[in-house]
Amino acid sequence: MTARNVRGAAGAALATALITGITACSHPAAPASADSAVVGIANEPDSLSPLLGYGKDGNSKIFDGLLTHDADMKLRPALAEALPEVSADGRTYTFRLRQGVKFSDGEPFSAKDVEFTYRTILDPKTNNASRTELDAIESVTAQGPDRVVFTLKYPYAPFAERTVLPIAPEHVAGRQDVNSGEFTTRPVGTGPYVLTGWSKGEKLSFKANPGYWGGEPAVKNFTMAVIKDDDVRATRLRSGELDAAILPPNLARGFAKDSSRKTYAAKTFDYRNVTLPTHNPVTGDVAVRRALDIAVDRQAMVDKLLDDAGKAAYGPVPTDSRWFTPGTERPYDLERARQILDEAGWKTGEDGIRVKDGVRAAFPLWYTSGDKIRQDHALAFASDARKAGIEVKTEAGTWEVIEPRMKTDAVLAGGGSPADPDFDQYQLLTSSLAGDGFNNMARYDNPAVDRAVADGRTSGDPATRKAAYDTVQRELAQNPGYVFLTHIDHLYVVGDKWEGLTTQVEPHDHGLGSGPWWNVETWKPKQK
Repeated sequence: MTARNVRGAAGAALATALITGITACSHPAAPASADSAVVGIANEPDSLSPLLGYGKDGNSKIFDGLLTHDADMKLRPALAEALPEVSADGRTYTFRLRQGVKFSDGEPFSAKDVEFTYRTILDPKTNNASRTELDAIESVTAQGPDRVVFTLKYPYAPFAERTVLPIAPEHVAGRQDVNSGEFTTRPVGTGPYVLTGWSKGEKLSFKANPGYWGGEPAVKNFTMAVIKDDDVRATRLRSGELDAAILPPNLARGFAKDSSRKTYAAKTFDYRNVTLPTHNPVTGDVAVRRALDIAVDRQAMVDKLLDDAGKAAYGPVPTDSRWFTPGTERPYDLERARQILDEAGWKTGEDGIRVKDGVRAAFPLWYTSGDKIRQDHALAFASDARKAGIEVKTEAGTWEVIEPRMKTDAVLAGGGSPADPDFDQYQLLTSSLAGDGFNNMARYDNPAVDRAVADGRTSGDPATRKAAYDTVQRELAQNPGYVFLTHIDHLYVVGDKWEGLTTQVEPHDHGLGSGPWWNVETWKPKQK
């Protein structure tokens, strides 16, 4: 996507900003070198090991996968020399590997490293919360140094998308504890950059890998700093301490007339939704869920909270995606919402809040502290719910505070992946994953959805898959486990000193791998 003026655009995201090596209390020198990029994030990973989930969606900078995405999100070879050969039954994927590739410690990369990486992730003893994403794999086998074969349990159509997962070196990671060894904080990879330091809670520093198989990057030094506060990012960007930042609409507008910076708006699959826990006596009532789903004014949220940089959301699939099911939009209809609650026996009390069988229609809604976009969505949702006679009390907290409460308390959550519908819907909606960490946070349980999600991931037939995801979206319209609010564009304000900047269609997880720096290894200093 191209740069555009911030007027009429707005992004929003929870998270990513760019700064030099700042700490929480210090002020670094302003970035000046043409071969340095100052990059930052609001949230850092728990680990830098791909065996524990780091970089699983690509663009990790330290590592490479067998495949990667180009600017148009099409798969192209990385550590593989070509796209995989796929058997007629869709169950065997054969990759031939790029020769001459070395890890940053000088040791050669081979098929054994691929086998080691996938087998380790699939090992139940490995603390990888994303293991279910590789459920389709039956076996992975290195056949010589430059050939690896995956055999699947079923013809999992989007399997090639899973092979952007970074490859770890067996000779390093295989000689230490996978969950706690030093590889988790001092990784060795084949990627364009080498980690030079990680001060947790403060910054990650990288230098160009001179032996990178794709050629040494022109940006020699690359720093990401952890800055959670939107206002601080904007202030440091304005003062010259930062090269770039992701900003919410109200702050991004302040740079609209700054000729030394450009604004990049990235389309995304990133959604915000409200979980409706089935174990809460209020949100567990299907009538309440249906009423809330049409009592929210999604378009007003897009207009006022996102300044039109986004769209109304009715599920994990954006309305402009080929996977979206027309007819599943839920228009704002407050009167119908009130009627649904009346018919279900939720009667309005003297204070305007409904009651049924002695249960007051009230519940808490948590959002993460310091996230203005989530806060704004939570407040807007609460305001709309109040008009229908439902009291929603908004609360801010860290994930450490929120997670133990997710079984009964609503959460202003987010997600989204452009790769394939399965990437969102399996973990979001499958009843067997209810309560499994951040999977199926609402503990949604719908047998029809379970069957459809299973059909969508186990069929290799495009028509069967489309029908399955149509079923999911229609079921969510009738029995929503979540109220989806908006899909959010991400907005980046970047100093105009490099060439080659673009954005991809981005997922929810806009951390180390997303933003205009997704391809920082290809940037060139702008010629004066």
